Amino acid sequence: MAMGVIGLASCGTAAESQCESEQPWIVDRFDDIKVIRYEVPGFENLPLEEKELIYYLGEAAKCGRDILFDQNFKYNLAVRRTLESIYTASEVREGEEFAAFEKYLKKVWFANGIHHHYSNDKFTPEFSEAWFREQLALYINEENRQIEDDFLCQIIFDPALYASRLNQKEGVDVITESANNYYEGVNQAEVEAFYNGMAAADANNPEPISYGLNSKLMKDENGKIYEKVWKIGGMYTEAIEQIVYWLEKAAEVANPTQREVLEALIKYYNSGDLKDFDDYSVLWVKDTKSNVDVVNGFIENYGDPLGRKASWESVVNFRDEEACKRTEIMAANAQWFEDNAPINPAYRKEEVKGVSAKVITVAMLGGDCFPSTAIGINLPNADWIRKEHGSKSVTIDNITYAYDKAAQGNGFAEEFILREEDRERAKKYGKLGDDLHTDLHECLGHGSGQLAPGTKGDELRTYSSTLEEARADLFALYYLGDPKLIEIGLIPTLDVAWSQYSDYIMNGYMTQLSRIEPGKDVEESHMRNRKLIAEWCYEKGKAENVIELVKQNGKTYIVVNDFVKLRELFGKLLCEVQRIKSEGDYEACKALVETYAVKVNPELHAEVIARNKALNIEPYGGFVNPEYELVTDKNGKVVDVKISYPANYIEQHLKYGKEYSFLPTLN
Repeated sequence: MAMGVIGLASCGTAAESQCESEQPWIVDRFDDIKVIRYEVPGFENLPLEEKELIYYLGEAAKCGRDILFDQNFKYNLAVRRTLESIYTASEVREGEEFAAFEKYLKKVWFANGIHHHYSNDKFTPEFSEAWFREQLALYINEENRQIEDDFLCQIIFDPALYASRLNQKEGVDVITESANNYYEGVNQAEVEAFYNGMAAADANNPEPISYGLNSKLMKDENGKIYEKVWKIGGMYTEAIEQIVYWLEKAAEVANPTQREVLEALIKYYNSGDLKDFDDYSVLWVKDTKSNVDVVNGFIENYGDPLGRKASWESVVNFRDEEACKRTEIMAANAQWFEDNAPINPAYRKEEVKGVSAKVITVAMLGGDCFPSTAIGINLPNADWIRKEHGSKSVTIDNITYAYDKAAQGNGFAEEFILREEDRERAKKYGKLGDDLHTDLHECLGHGSGQLAPGTKGDELRTYSSTLEEARADLFALYYLGDPKLIEIGLIPTLDVAWSQYSDYIMNGYMTQLSRIEPGKDVEESHMRNRKLIAEWCYEKGKAENVIELVKQNGKTYIVVNDFVKLRELFGKLLCEVQRIKSEGDYEACKALVETYAVKVNPELHAEVIARNKALNIEPYGGFVNPEYELVTDKNGKVVDVKISYPANYIEQHLKYGKEYSFLPTLN
């Protein structure tokens, strides 16, 4: 599970101590997006073998880029490669049409395809089809043509064709109405029947396989449904072979424990066997001592409307030792948090195992973590592994720090926070509150609770991701306001919690609406989660005016009047959300999400967009990666690894498209 960006808070001690360059933090701005550079404090001081390890793992992270493009939509690679061919060959780079074309290409890079990375809606080009056809005639020939021109134009310009990458609207066939490339020639009923059959055959397995995680589901010429597995020798082999090559190089310089982990991952990539993936995941979660770590593989299932198929991603990182002190305190008190959670005791873990939490410095982002990335991660996702072996939780300090630097002086607080006392509290404690919220969400929230006997964990279907993120957020919010945090030295005052409560409710109820197109519902799981919590708490606390909507000078503000009662509401909702998950209560989950998390108030929506636009604040942010270079002596021996920080978004993606693109156009 990954935590999306809620606010733009700074990070911990490592980021604060980094030696910043004089380059601007924002390197590009277009549409609703800002592109930010992030720095990697402490890299230069790592031992040579760890620097070298990061280099090889970073190369592996870049080699999976095409996989995500193809997973997101079958024709993404055809579109991207055509656009890049036109862009690099174009002799006329002036005029409105070319500027609109360039913006469209930047958006495709950012979203890893032609659908928005958050809303899932297909982009609408601002250049004309006539102009684009002229470019095709000028710069596309038999050698670089990816697909037939007319079909390509249909894909780009027909708004009704492949309209949504992920359609989770109630009452539609979420498989046939979603443009992602996880399924082909099958409908929702067929998919559910196929995997329900697998699950039934595995019903008594205490270590159930995450069926469907690493495959595309298709029909053969005889109408038989089968899985096209992502592995060496299978689908995506051309890219996976490159990933494995660099993982093997990494294993050569890794410590013995980490070498075993990497070899298990390589075994899984070769076999495609999900039992091998579970074996790897157990080894990975047990490795809590290695300074350098990596997430690499088919991990998160947010892009599949049924929550089965996993997108490819990679995060290369190392520990921030100073900032890790706060997560170590949480991990040491994990059993207390579990025992005192406001949920049915039957759904608490009797023994919390293997809680590992740390604050990390990211060194390379890849796949579904690039350019946009989460600020916290808790893995693995398999419930039985989490119960028996624990989980790893990370908070990403240098990323949140970069977000914060990019947001300084943007006027957001003055525009949307009504009360001076709330602004002062946010200024004083917002950073710490954001950090601790992420820590609690990832370190303890996702790892808390347990399923009831007989519940498999896949019963919530399209709503599972939203509910799980809500569960982790509620756990974090509830405990932020617990005096226990003062007792164990994590916060100096409950004002830290009250700052976070105000920010969270404002974001969930109002300000995140800037990310939604007018007339659209909320589709993305993290946004649904935050909206669900804010709207439920507003409604349930209305009689006591716990949360209040205030109109002042023609503007809407949302304020928290009673923080203690709001905490009680967080606890009540957590109790119900945990019950739903533990029991696999689909109907209750559906009612909760559809009632509170989906529909948007059009008047409030329009107001938020207008106020945000007036501040010139882009609602989305992503990154350019650092560059690494091996330094060798005259004998070819690696003696150092140099790091640099490129500040050109276009150049980096053109380079990636040229040097790290291995898949055929159609897969």
